[in-house]
Amino acid sequence: MSRLANAGRPMVTLAVLVLVWWIVSRGAAIPSYLLPDPASVARALWSQRTLLMWSTFTTFSETVLGLLIGTLLGASCALAIVFSPFLQRWLMPVLLVSQAVPVFALAPLLVLWFGFGMSSKVVMAVLVIFFPITASLSDGLRRTDQGWIDLARTMNARPLSILRHVRFPAALPAFGSGLRVATAIAPIGAVVGEWVGASSGLGYVMLNANARIQTDVMFAALLVLAMMTILLWTAVDRLLRRLLHWAPDTTGGAG
Repeated sequence: MSRLANAGRPMVTLAVLVLVWWIVSRGAAIPSYLLPDPASVARALWSQRTLLMWSTFTTFSETVLGLLIGTLLGASCALAIVFSPFLQRWLMPVLLVSQAVPVFALAPLLVLWFGFGMSSKVVMAVLVIFFPITASLSDGLRRTDQGWIDLARTMNARPLSILRHVRFPAALPAFGSGLRVATAIAPIGAVVGEWVGASSGLGYVMLNANARIQTDVMFAALLVLAMMTILLWTAVDRLLRRLLHWAPDTTGGAG
């Protein structure tokens, strides 16, 4: 019964949002080119279903590749920062500068360097998620209980064994939090890259629809992007819950 209730709550929330959207679009007499009603967007979803399907596949591929590469690079950088003071002094300024420069400013350069294909969008997604992954894992590695490390040392454990069996497992909950954040924001990098220069993808569809004042198509692509992001985040969240079952949520919230 609780599972049914958990599944039903998002549907009720969605229905209420659609109802509010319909009331505002109809009652406020807003022109359709500014705010199309839900029925118009539903028709656009159906009429443009083939285009939206292939565009979703493109954006999803860019997002997943960026997420995988960014996670590997971020985890490697976190390990380097924690265990090498020399690398920390050199890498931390680079990380801070990478976050100080807006991704919108870097997008044209990345398209110029990597072309209009998938590569520039993947690099953009990597740049967006790199810092959350690095920061969360490095923080988790630093906050490992000193008692666990001392116990491992009394058992003559080598530094690599301590990292593998003590530090890294202890840092996994923090790393999982960073990975959830990265999953939610990774599509931003892909879409920004598609806005700057692309021949496919949901960002490309939205840009073209905006140029043609096809607001219903733009809303349809935006809804598909939101659903894709939610489904991807849900999949990662459930995977992390299974992998980190030994670190349960103690807040009392629904799991």
